[in-house]
Amino acid sequence: MTKSLFSAADIFLHNQTAWDRMARERGDWSQPVSAEIIQAARAGDWQVQLTPAEMPSGWLPDVRGKRILCLAASGGQQAPVLAAAGADVVVLDASREQLNLDEWVAQQDNLTLQTLLGDMRDLSAFADDSFDVIFHPISNLYVPDLHRVWSECFRVLHRGGRLLSSFYNPVVFVFERNETLAAEGLLKPRFVLPYADITDLNADELAKKQEANQALVFGHSLADQINGQLQAGFLMAGFNEVFHPRPRFLIERYMPTFMATYAMKPM
Repeated sequence: MTKSLFSAADIFLHNQTAWDRMARERGDWSQPVSAEIIQAARAGDWQVQLTPAEMPSGWLPDVRGKRILCLAASGGQQAPVLAAAGADVVVLDASREQLNLDEWVAQQDNLTLQTLLGDMRDLSAFADDSFDVIFHPISNLYVPDLHRVWSECFRVLHRGGRLLSSFYNPVVFVFERNETLAAEGLLKPRFVLPYADITDLNADELAKKQEANQALVFGHSLADQINGQLQAGFLMAGFNEVFHPRPRFLIERYMPTFMATYAMKPM
């Protein structure tokens, strides 16, 4: 492991640019929902994706009249569905291009939602006790530290409010990403957790990532992901694991690598 030359601001700006690119290229998390999905949501038939699977029953029931923060969850997918289902929705994301997709769906389908460009670690735009629900899918791997994420979520939720979050099992960051080894069914441990591109990749690997405008990622420990929420004051109410529907790494064929938590702010 080497010492990082990247500041927090450097990481934020790099990942902001990378996500703007991915939004323009319409990746999996940048595919706006259809008018048919919005119409169904208005009629009460809806679901949103915390992981690439249906959420466990009871995690997010009737959202009508609820104030929901979609945190680092733009892309024209979750927020428009929740708005169509009757929620008062705010979306905060680092990527202007991702937010544009939410705004496009809202305009196309006559929905009301608010978008805000910002950092998931800084919710100072919102007062204490502002939201009933925070919906935070697979995104905190793009920031180096989770303490501010969880403490800010706790602050802006009402008492009894819910934090629905998902993230990767950090085991996916341990192994050498080698197609030849994978073809032979072999896993070669290389990285010690917690993982960070900026310190664990060698200079050539990191330079290639930067030149390709790929996001810099961080494989946070389960202690930071789960105990971090508890330390912020949350009570854990649910946990779920899901297999990757299209495995990219060999380990994903053998164990569920998506994890999701349902946490509550005490009454």
